[in-house]
Amino acid sequence: MKEAKTDHPFNKLSQPAQRALVNAGITGVRDLSRFTEKEIMKLHGIGKSAIPVLKEALHRHDLSFAS
Repeated sequence: MKEAKTDHPFNKLSQPAQRALVNAGITGVRDLSRFTEKEIMKLHGIGKSAIPVLKEALHRHDLSFAS
């Protein structure tokens, strides 16, 4: 039987986007909130479609991108 994936906020992202975040040391939304949207967009593997997913994850935890 296949084990269910945990409900990690980044699971909705593509694999390249997930790897880009991990490679940048971003493993959770608190880590993500330390970066600006512009800095995240510069990561190789992060595309325009990832930003709404990330914003939603931040919002669910009452966080936002850094200013």
